[in-house]
Amino acid sequence: MAKIIPENKARQGRWGWHGFRILIAALLLVFAAWGIAEIYGVLIKTPTSDEQHVPTPPNTTEKAPAG
Repeated sequence: MAKIIPENKARQGRWGWHGFRILIAALLLVFAAWGIAEIYGVLIKTPTSDEQHVPTPPNTTEKAPAG
């Protein structure tokens, strides 16, 4: 004959506060990692053409001393 097990004892486990705290902690860690990635992405962004410094060539229009 089959053994009858009540429904609340046949489950693997309940969610409760423990599972909720783990989900909240994981969500906070994801937001922190996303924020760090955003900040890092802004810091390593290559400058646009307006922001680049173009060095000027040496002045070649000066006359050489006559001699």
